[in-house]
Amino acid sequence: MFTKQLNSVSKKPKVIVICGPTGIGKTAVGIELAGTFGGEIISADSMQIYRHMDIGTAKPTAEELAQIPHHMIDIVDPDEDFDAAQFLSRARAIIAELGSRGRIPFVVGGTGLYIKALLHGMFQPQSVGTGIRNRLKKEAGEYGSPFLYDRLKQCDPESAGRLHPNDTYRIIRALEVFESTGKTIGAYHRDHDFADEPYCVLKIGLTVDRQTLYDRIDRRVDAMIEAGFVDEVRRLLEMGFAPDLKSMQSIGYRHIIEFIEGRLPWDESVRTLKRDTRRYAKRQLTWFGADRALTWHAPAPVKGFHLGSKKIYRPLIPDPAKPGKLSKALCPSWIFAVLCRF
Repeated sequence: MFTKQLNSVSKKPKVIVICGPTGIGKTAVGIELAGTFGGEIISADSMQIYRHMDIGTAKPTAEELAQIPHHMIDIVDPDEDFDAAQFLSRARAIIAELGSRGRIPFVVGGTGLYIKALLHGMFQPQSVGTGIRNRLKKEAGEYGSPFLYDRLKQCDPESAGRLHPNDTYRIIRALEVFESTGKTIGAYHRDHDFADEPYCVLKIGLTVDRQTLYDRIDRRVDAMIEAGFVDEVRRLLEMGFAPDLKSMQSIGYRHIIEFIEGRLPWDESVRTLKRDTRRYAKRQLTWFGADRALTWHAPAPVKGFHLGSKKIYRPLIPDPAKPGKLSKALCPSWIFAVLCRF
């Protein structure tokens, strides 16, 4: 698959994807490669789209943003709706604009649905009347998200099983699709089958052994707290962003809110934050692991390459004697050679 990608002649725009679980070092790799190959970065992170949410989303630092142009960061407020369909529309427009300037788009992030929608399109169910959406929003305001969540479990248990009971935006979206069409949102996904392929794509996945990743996640949570994560959440609440917003119910923010509101002691808040982040990383690995077009590379520090406090990584080369496995020989120039041929 990988060789076929490289050797195929295509007039389609080229897109390079760098993905993997949270905490793996995607930002640093993306900046290094985009800088080397004349590219710009399109963030594929469903949390970095929000303004004012910086520490808990691990946004690139000001120094990093100054090195390479970044797109799809700080584009909406925490109380604004945003989904994969909107990401698809905006990101494809950016790719077209970059192509007109001869720049290579590097799609960097860990939100698998955003990446899949961008590369393969999304289903488009018949338009949903605003009456249904407004009624559901009113019911959510009067009775709370769990009320609608219980209804969703009855008509679309598949969607309910993957959503948090407080994820009001996605619960309403699933309900309005079902109520207006009689069809679940998952059925639309399967019928569509993400068959659109407008780009020539190289997908690079970053991974390490599970325990190393979990240790990195725990250390990053500690670093976020030290950097002022609690104060960031307090400011968001003081700015009037409600605790039940989709953005504020995300990993990290909801844990700190529970501490601020006195519903969890500090030690338990930190423990569950680390636990839930590790679980999220596991789900990301499961999602990306199903993509056979991905080539996986284990990050190892490159001597002499640093961006701020972050190290740039080099991959392990595939072992030809064991397809799908990685050899233990480090090859710092291999990934650059691959991109030169892409």
